[in-house]
Amino acid sequence: MQGSLRQWRRAATLMLAVGRAHPAPSPAAAAEDYEVLLMQRTRSSGFLPGAYVFPGGVLEAADSSTDWLPVFQPHHGPPSFGLPLSGQPRETYPDVALGLRPSSYSPIPDDVAFRICAIRETFEESGVLLLLPTGAKAPHLARAHAPPADLAAWRAKILEDPGQFLQLCQRLGCAPNIWALQEWSNWLTPFVRKGGRRFDTKFYICCLQSKPQIFLDMQEAINYEWICPTEAMKKFAHEEIWLPPPQFYEIRRLMNFASLLDLHKFCLDRISEGCERWLPITLKTLDSTLQLLPDTLASQVISLLLS
Repeated sequence: MQGSLRQWRRAATLMLAVGRAHPAPSPAAAAEDYEVLLMQRTRSSGFLPGAYVFPGGVLEAADSSTDWLPVFQPHHGPPSFGLPLSGQPRETYPDVALGLRPSSYSPIPDDVAFRICAIRETFEESGVLLLLPTGAKAPHLARAHAPPADLAAWRAKILEDPGQFLQLCQRLGCAPNIWALQEWSNWLTPFVRKGGRRFDTKFYICCLQSKPQIFLDMQEAINYEWICPTEAMKKFAHEEIWLPPPQFYEIRRLMNFASLLDLHKFCLDRISEGCERWLPITLKTLDSTLQLLPDTLASQVISLLLS
């Protein structure tokens, strides 16, 4: 493959939102009745060290394996797997090379594979399992499945071999609850420095009935917070946490929603619209990097000090 065809690796991220069960930490945050999960990456990470991010990671071949067909068969099957039809991505920028796609056909479409990836990565990093038992109907708001008794062992297996996630689902008699994940956005990592990692990342959102327990793996994530959007922006402004540009932007978008039910309804109502693929514009100076984000050329320019 030529270099330009290898720039972006496909990935998926999951934004978990849940109703707040305790008083708001500030008067401003009281307007929001929900929180989102942010996880702090290890400071030794090769990508965004120390940043607070939504759980997620790289799409693996195992996420589109045909072995998933019997797992989903009791619920839904090809071609759509019960997912509502969504619009095609609405490109904002000229066409760019996004990497070569697998040459072999798989009956597992990208809409399913990316969701499997997001659910698998969320389990790896947080221990949260978004599964649907065989014969069960997907609830209005999702419920996290109880983690396996041998959580650490399963997580180690899956980190070593992503295909083991399918084995875990079979052991538990469940399928990944792909129907609980709503498409939210699509981000391309801009060029920052030569050799830097770049991803083509699908963002999904999942609204939960109740707050699941978090089990940190202490390898990819070392800390976490359930935090309302306004409070997250306050901590970012006070330099208590650092948010990469996509997380900053998406949390600002979440501030448009005061209630979890309004957020969930918005996600369902916009399914047919698809989503845009966004590539931030990077401007480099002698001592800093500026990134211009979508629809924010006048007011939301982030200045990131070079490491």
